Amino acid sequence: MFAAFCLFLLCGALAWAPRAQAGIANAPGANLEVSLITYGPGDTYWERFGHDAIELRDAVSGEAITFNYGVFDFDEKGFLLHFARGSMHYLMDAAPSEIDQHYYVDVGRSVTRQRLAFTAAQAGDLRDFLLWNLRPENVRYDYDYYADNCATRVRDALDKALGGVLKKQLQARAANMTFRQQTARLMSQQAWLMLILDLGLGPYADQPLSAWQESFLPMVLQEDIRNVTVTDAEGASHPLVQDEQLLSPNRLTPPPAQAPDLRLPLAIAGLVFAALLIAARRFVPTAYALLGSLYLVLAGLVGIALLILWTLTTHHSAWANANLLLFNPLALLLVGAVWRSRHGSVSSRMANALIVLQLLAALAAWLLHLLPGVVQQNQPWLLFGMPCWLALAWCLRRNDALNTRTR
Repeated sequence: MFAAFCLFLLCGALAWAPRAQAGIANAPGANLEVSLITYGPGDTYWERFGHDAIELRDAVSGEAITFNYGVFDFDEKGFLLHFARGSMHYLMDAAPSEIDQHYYVDVGRSVTRQRLAFTAAQAGDLRDFLLWNLRPENVRYDYDYYADNCATRVRDALDKALGGVLKKQLQARAANMTFRQQTARLMSQQAWLMLILDLGLGPYADQPLSAWQESFLPMVLQEDIRNVTVTDAEGASHPLVQDEQLLSPNRLTPPPAQAPDLRLPLAIAGLVFAALLIAARRFVPTAYALLGSLYLVLAGLVGIALLILWTLTTHHSAWANANLLLFNPLALLLVGAVWRSRHGSVSSRMANALIVLQLLAALAAWLLHLLPGVVQQNQPWLLFGMPCWLALAWCLRRNDALNTRTR
């Protein structure tokens, strides 16, 4: 996420950091204003989740520095391999606020500042932690999409300085959506990528969340923090957000408020494909073989990818994916049977066993939804896959039935 701006910061902003840090390093905590800066979603898929940063402003000099956790280094040794395995390394960075915000304003993404009610001691502690975090030995961290990203690092830094108040209050509230729903909502403008991500997410993405967990999204943190209260030195309770200012309005198409319901579109797609397969089997056998092979090859490749994600990577959000019961590598073994069946050949015992096994696996995928606890919400893929497998089973077994009648 946020690659264009992150690369800009990586290449140029570090040159500003030593001079910028000197301006706030010696300022007393009473002079420091603490703000949460939230940047709205962008058009590119890696920008769809938004971004945020912590701003420290010296009220005396007017100097303002933003600290963010969204930088990654393409030149890091083994970057692509780490990315594939799910062990990505991100970095923290700092830059003058004007420079930090310039990119987002230019591309039309919203910029919002929320000034927070920090005591002098809390502001000083936050400043000291952020400067410590900028040291070369502390600047890197292991990135996780949902549990440890640029928003959760900002949230955790604020919570640490506030003495745990933020976490205590947000954990007591239920989230509005799951990881899966938020992902589908924000990626809905890139439908192909939304479908790939939904297919690849396992039951981890469907667990009930607290507001604390849902604040992995900058926009959710921006909204939830409005309802947080803190206690001042005199024991009086007041809102954490002292004031909120829209520095630059959004000029892009905003994401929908709710996640799209994929059940009906994928159910229709599955029924249409099944109908085409059966019609082609009767009238255009070669087209039937091509369609059947396409489905089986894709199902097999998807199954291989899901197995790799589960067994060879740390992408825990993709582990134990129930879609493996619908799409798995065994599908590749049926490609030859489909081509033989177009000429009226009887299916082999292995092909018959595989198709029965596949139908039982699809039935098991449905029955999983009767179990208690967190169940993977893969109904759209069940509604797509079941008609396709039933049609393939009918086409492969049709020759056997015809052969039995002629005996």
